[in-house]
Amino acid sequence: MKILYPLVAVVLLISAVSCNKKAEKKTEESKTSEKVVPELKITIDSSGISTFYQAYPKLIKFQSEVLALYKKNKSTQLWLDNKGVVEYGNTLFNKYKGLDQEGLKANFPYNEKINPIFEHTAENKLSQTDTDLMITNLYFYYVQKVSGVDEKTTRSLEWLLPRKKVNYQVFSDSIYKKATISDDKKSKMFSQYYKLRDALHQYREIEKKGGWKTIETGEDFKSLKLGDSVATIGQIRERLFITGDLKENSKSNICDSTLIKGIRSYEFHHGLTPKNTILPEHIAELNVPVSDRIKTIIANMERCRWIDPELEKGKEYIEVNIPEFRLYLIRNHEIAFVSPVVVGRAMTKTVVFSGMMNNIVFSPYWNVPPSIIKSEIKPGMAKNKNYLAQKNLEWNNGAVRQLPGKNNSLGLVKFLFPNSNNIYLHDTPAKSLFERENRAFSHGCVRVGKPRELAIELLKQDPNMTPERIDKAMHAGKESWYTLKKKIPVYIGYFTAWVDRDGNLNFYKDVYKRDESLIKLLTEE
Repeated sequence: MKILYPLVAVVLLISAVSCNKKAEKKTEESKTSEKVVPELKITIDSSGISTFYQAYPKLIKFQSEVLALYKKNKSTQLWLDNKGVVEYGNTLFNKYKGLDQEGLKANFPYNEKINPIFEHTAENKLSQTDTDLMITNLYFYYVQKVSGVDEKTTRSLEWLLPRKKVNYQVFSDSIYKKATISDDKKSKMFSQYYKLRDALHQYREIEKKGGWKTIETGEDFKSLKLGDSVATIGQIRERLFITGDLKENSKSNICDSTLIKGIRSYEFHHGLTPKNTILPEHIAELNVPVSDRIKTIIANMERCRWIDPELEKGKEYIEVNIPEFRLYLIRNHEIAFVSPVVVGRAMTKTVVFSGMMNNIVFSPYWNVPPSIIKSEIKPGMAKNKNYLAQKNLEWNNGAVRQLPGKNNSLGLVKFLFPNSNNIYLHDTPAKSLFERENRAFSHGCVRVGKPRELAIELLKQDPNMTPERIDKAMHAGKESWYTLKKKIPVYIGYFTAWVDRDGNLNFYKDVYKRDESLIKLLTEE
């Protein structure tokens, strides 16, 4: 992470505090004839900084930023006065020690050096210069942690959404004012971060109380339905009560309507298709340990650190959450439209990125990607000379395209937001896929379950594009383009834990198996 000119506010505040202290000393001098102790002045220049990093090489990534900071402060100390560490230095340390509350580990590379400065459990053997420098490095370490892993790393994790820019003014102000990371939420973090942090605290409390017991079933277990009576039902009831899917625990071993209602709540908040019976897949989900759920929450808190909170200020935008298999149109900060979606399968993953929707295409051609021509169409043509005609395909200037119509792979409408990944939203003739729990079947594009309704919602401000005209364009059998009067941001994200607008925590299948590598990255140092 490249950190440029941070802590300007802290430097100015240090000067202000210093001036106030001088004024206080002059007042005291006028009242008494006591000798005033000279103000502590330590010179911290490039030579001293270079020597420090020779002794503490694990912090060397902060060297250029530290040099710039002390240069701005005229090569004098930042964190010390005659009495020792200044108040906001202690605030910084307390924030560092509280990183666990943010789902992060406080693993400063030289804990054995930084702790004695503040905790007095052992003697601080650092020189005054090294003490000040160690605290400055702690500041950069803290900001780096709460800002998330660097952009190079997130790109390697296939996260291509624009990264949030670090606001050092906010961080330094919060340290000086003893604020927490939860203060001034709008300017600091993506709002989902705070919701997940609350969920983290809730699940850690559950863990402290012993979590939940493993639900036991017989080897021949197949299902439970309304009216069944068995000890397993009591275990399910207790499990649902712990996470709030049941408001009361009657401890009954009979499967009644209350229990079925609790299971439906659980299904809804775990991306499961509602069923009228309790199946082995339910038991498997219910038996996921609380410790694993906590790891999932922490991984998604980290993803939230990468998102610019300015995104939420947009008046209109579309968001797709890949693991949830769902699309949302947000307008004026409210959900205006929701649709199920089909995303890319594991081998042809939908990319996590953003774009600006500018066109809606009715009765579209499907220009077949070269990869599909090679892997599917050419082998099909080799086996069947009528393959192109049967699939409603034709050659077009050396490429292959599918003619418009109800059997077109893109369906009757597509929504374009130009990008290098050649990904867009579109209709599909394969409607049955939207009834599946796991909807990762596409070649990478996002198939929309309610494309007609989405087009109507996006064009409702244009009196010329009535639902009737949209229907006519979709079934015209001839491609036509509509250019949006105002481009609409589209954000495709990846969250396996998400707190909805009703305050309910939802978990989704990690369809691309990305949580484990992220958790490993966050826990190793």
